[in-house]
Amino acid sequence: MSFPHIFKPIQLRHKTLKNRVVFGAHTTNMAVEGLPGDQHLGYYLERAMGGAAMIVVEPMPVHPAAVLTRGNFRPGTDDVIPHFKRITDACKAHGTVMIQQLYHVGAHGDQDNSWHAAWSPSGGPSYHDSDGSHEMSEAEIEETITGFVEAAVRCQEAGFDGVEVWAAYHCLLDQFWTPWSNQRTDQWGGSLENRTRFSREIMRRIRATCGDDFIIGLSINDEPDLEVMPSRKEMAEIVAIYDAEGLMDYVTAGSGSYLDFYRLLPTFQYGDKLTVDLTKRLKDVVKHALVTSESLIRTPENANTVLGSGEADLVSIVRGQIADPHLVNKAAEGRAEDVRGCLSCNQMCWGRRGRDYWISCVVNPSAGREHIWGGDRFASVSDPKSVLVVGGGPAGLEAARVAAERGHNVVLAEASDRLGGQFGLAGLQPRRAQIIDLIAWYERQLEQLGVDVRFHSYLDADDIAELGMEHVVLATGSLPAGTGFQKALPHVAQLPGLDANVWSTEDVMGRSARLGHDVVVLDEGGNWKGCGTAWHLAQQGHAVTIVTPDPLVGKELQRSAADFPLRKTLAALGVTFRPESALTQWGADGATVLSLLTGMEEKVSAASLVISTVNQADTGLKTELDKIGVNSVLIGDGHAPRNAAFAIHDGRKAGLSL
Repeated sequence: MSFPHIFKPIQLRHKTLKNRVVFGAHTTNMAVEGLPGDQHLGYYLERAMGGAAMIVVEPMPVHPAAVLTRGNFRPGTDDVIPHFKRITDACKAHGTVMIQQLYHVGAHGDQDNSWHAAWSPSGGPSYHDSDGSHEMSEAEIEETITGFVEAAVRCQEAGFDGVEVWAAYHCLLDQFWTPWSNQRTDQWGGSLENRTRFSREIMRRIRATCGDDFIIGLSINDEPDLEVMPSRKEMAEIVAIYDAEGLMDYVTAGSGSYLDFYRLLPTFQYGDKLTVDLTKRLKDVVKHALVTSESLIRTPENANTVLGSGEADLVSIVRGQIADPHLVNKAAEGRAEDVRGCLSCNQMCWGRRGRDYWISCVVNPSAGREHIWGGDRFASVSDPKSVLVVGGGPAGLEAARVAAERGHNVVLAEASDRLGGQFGLAGLQPRRAQIIDLIAWYERQLEQLGVDVRFHSYLDADDIAELGMEHVVLATGSLPAGTGFQKALPHVAQLPGLDANVWSTEDVMGRSARLGHDVVVLDEGGNWKGCGTAWHLAQQGHAVTIVTPDPLVGKELQRSAADFPLRKTLAALGVTFRPESALTQWGADGATVLSLLTGMEEKVSAASLVISTVNQADTGLKTELDKIGVNSVLIGDGHAPRNAAFAIHDGRKAGLSL
């Protein structure tokens, strides 16, 4: 077996886990009127079918003050029980242990969603928004403890094997643990015994109420870089208390917190296996509970290493199993190379959740659509057709893969000598090699499926007509506009002075640009297209100035919790930021920068200009095919220039429709 440490069963209280991989808790935001439905069922069932030994279903708010998102479940009502029972029954049929997380975010509640004052130990500020919170009275503490216990009872009645009590990321329970946020002088504050009393009482009462055949987990976090948060040594001391008192059966360690949200949902900008330093400490102090490590354990290789080195008993792979819900089974079957890797981009998981939408995935658009598309599994067609896919970017790759998975005979024609298109160029930006890995995954899948991939194959309309394919899918992509048009200056159709030393981001990452030392990057997107190119240039030694109409560099990356780490990196590389600005002129001596705030213009000396604005769809081939009566469907950037998530979605949808 390729990963022996992963597939070693382990006892967790009254249950035996068939392997060591957990699909950990995360908010999918899929609830409708506070109830889990078919979308939840399809989502969790797919991961149970995929081999996860234990699933921790997303958090249940234990009190009206705990409601955080539009998609949270209804707190304090038995209405949820039959709806969850459908999910637990279906998943347990695949041998999956089912847990539900119980949470209360304390001071950080979203009062726009809850319409209830946030409650906290000492009335501290919210790091979710600009609101304050209410200091809990003893009666309100008791009310909240009761809320946790009653929620646990509902979980038990709904068929869950246990609950995970959330004390991570500076939520209510660890707000009580932390002297900075707990300044009480009564029995709930002061000494460590007093500060842990609230959570110990919750877990003690859950055990007394739900009995011995019920798993109780504890979720904590590692936040070593903030002075006010518990150190790793202090966190180990806290966890040891719960273990010594027999209050928990396992403990899960994540990273970051509401005070450092970027590490809470770490992107590819961070290294792998972020919590093993803490989990190693926990393994040294716990005598009874299992220890789970999560946070950027993306692959079976990562998981097997952590387990084999004794750094944890279990691993929680969340985004990796969103990207490929069958990760565990593929690893068990010796097919790790068939696992579709997570990009650690946060674009459609946290990026959508941060906008209060239900979550999905860039590389797996079936995530969140399992109840509609049948998950990441494709039924064979009874009448295979011949299919031509033109273009080997992400849309074309996915369309070809899905069509071939369903049994169609597929030809993929790519004009260049490589697959990936502009997505492949993005993979050449710093720390984004996971994109190159994904393109290599597509290459392997297409080869296994017998897709006829033809490089250097530029097809015009007559060529396509002559091939006589039954279905034609056009993934012809998009091209830089080349005009320097800026949305901030809609009355200026073309930026004056584009005669020389002007390049697109595609030119830069494709290595055809000939750049001077000082470079201005005009970035209207606020995303990785411009920001990642600026990072690449600065890393190559260029003096870079980013000009953006947005109030901050990387505005669109805020939704994926990637913007601040990026700006720190750019600042360390000496990149100059010119926010809320536009260009009015380019010339041999540099750029004229207009402040959109004051209307003042300033000259910025530079040898080269790199433009990152919205591309234009390449629809020429579609137009020519329409003229000669050849039916085709246009997908991806060829339909409308967008990011890779929409291109892959279009490809999946097109492949399923054939």
